[in-house]
Amino acid sequence: MDIEEISRIDSGTLVEQVMQAIRKRIAGRTLAPGTRLPSIRGLAARMQVSKSTVVEAYDRLAAEGVIQSRRGSGFYVAGHMPPLSLAEIGPRLDRAVDPFWVSRQSLEAGGDVLKPGCGWLPASWMPDAGIRRALRALARADQANLTDYGTPLGLAPLRQLLSRRMAEHGIEASPHQIMLTESGTQAIDLLCRFLIEPGDTVMVDDPCYFNFHAMLRAHRAKVVGVPYTPTGPDIDRFAQALAEHRPRLYITNSALHNPTGATLASVVAHRLLKLAELHDLTIIEDDIFADFEHEAAPRLAAFDGLDRVIHIGSFSKTLSAAVRCGFITARKDWIEGLVDLKIATSFGGGHFSAELVLSILKDGTYRRHLDGLRERLARAMGEATGRLKEIGLTPLIEPRAGMFLWCSLPDGLDAADIARFALADNVVLAPGNVFSLSQSASGFLRFNVAQSLDPRVFKVLQSAMRG
Repeated sequence: MDIEEISRIDSGTLVEQVMQAIRKRIAGRTLAPGTRLPSIRGLAARMQVSKSTVVEAYDRLAAEGVIQSRRGSGFYVAGHMPPLSLAEIGPRLDRAVDPFWVSRQSLEAGGDVLKPGCGWLPASWMPDAGIRRALRALARADQANLTDYGTPLGLAPLRQLLSRRMAEHGIEASPHQIMLTESGTQAIDLLCRFLIEPGDTVMVDDPCYFNFHAMLRAHRAKVVGVPYTPTGPDIDRFAQALAEHRPRLYITNSALHNPTGATLASVVAHRLLKLAELHDLTIIEDDIFADFEHEAAPRLAAFDGLDRVIHIGSFSKTLSAAVRCGFITARKDWIEGLVDLKIATSFGGGHFSAELVLSILKDGTYRRHLDGLRERLARAMGEATGRLKEIGLTPLIEPRAGMFLWCSLPDGLDAADIARFALADNVVLAPGNVFSLSQSASGFLRFNVAQSLDPRVFKVLQSAMRG
């Protein structure tokens, strides 16, 4: 192959530029499987880089399986190539608007896509400097912290700290009642494996976090929805559903409900727990938004004393989605069974992530970050609320804290249609029916105020609403 065909691109480190130039030729089929690549000396001269740069680029590409090294012969394009696909590079406009819709569009979005419908904060809002500082400290720690499995129950000092933090919300739990998980999602998955069988009935709020629907579908549960109000589930409908469907489990957010932003009222919490006791109902209280609160809302686990309520949380929303660390708080006898289940499904715990989270919580980074984050979210909430009202959307409530606004569209507009229109303009929205089991929220959209500050969001939204 003529080395003149490969030239440097304009972005990335020198090694990355060499790699991307070769990948581009392979993807375009101008470098076919089995083609011999230029010699290290020849490519270095052509691209005006050092031979060591080309050596590292070739080594990385070989590690990825893109190219192969043949002793005494050089480097060759790998023989096995995926089929050439002419699928659209842009977003999947034809995908069904189902519980996976927002997650897939948000997680797969490129850097030029705006995501007011996603469920996490912008990367720039996270404590980058504190995470890097903790990583440097962890790199100097014992080798076991970097390479060994963690204990199934999880890092003891972090569980002790979590026990003290939960006491601030009135939840009395010893460290032995806390098991660390890789995330809040893994926590719910383990609990579903532990508590229900295929065909069992599980109750959720309507609307509720769309991944509850997806998770329960994966566990082949029968799902029943109960209307959610600004103070909690509609308690009369809740009682009716318990009597009619005899569910084994109820999954909810008590503080800063997703997607509505509502807060559970104490009187509703007490009535809900009485009904749960009467009908032998277990409750999973997903509390991953706890640290966004200015003042603590009522917690079912605090009123119940962890008898039939299981309390879960994580740090994905407030610290880093890349540092996977969550937890389950439950009765001691249930924790024992959950530990066995965790070993069976994921073996040891995530020691590295737990050490990192502990370091950030202990050195004051997290506390300072949260102080600034709550204020920033409050400003974003006010700004986003005002802009949405100006173009005709009405929040169901104005939440006390957090990042979600649940807004109704003007009469006659369908949120799924609006979301598809916006996606064509690289804006990911969250249409109401992905949250609604009864499909009764077609006139609603959920907005993440932290992701809704770019004026283009409202420009595209206005255009979509006009059709």
